[in-house]
Amino acid sequence: MGMVDEFKQFAVSGNVMDLAVGVIIGGAFGKIVNSFVNDIIMPPLGLLTGGIDFKGLFLALDGKVYENLDAAAKVKAPILAYGNFIQTTIEFLVLAWAIFLMVKAMNRARPGSANQAKAGG
Repeated sequence: MGMVDEFKQFAVSGNVMDLAVGVIIGGAFGKIVNSFVNDIIMPPLGLLTGGIDFKGLFLALDGKVYENLDAAAKVKAPILAYGNFIQTTIEFLVLAWAIFLMVKAMNRARPGSANQAKAGG
């Protein structure tokens, strides 16, 4: 079997197709999580912290004071955009929690799982 034939067999195998579907759904799910964090979680969190916009938090490494992150970026100042890091970390935690809950639910629904054995006796 030639390498091209071997690649064709690999590319159309069920695992590769499942992976492709997973990547597409994962990309869409990531957008949902980003919207959930940006539009649902961060506004109340900003309100609780006195109106802080986490995405706008930064530290200019050149010692100068800039009006906002955009102004610092416009003059290409060296900056640490730690607010964006906080936002991305929160997005990751929400996504990880959602995946954890999804995997837990799938494990519970799987035939012969430990939870079903306990519940069914």
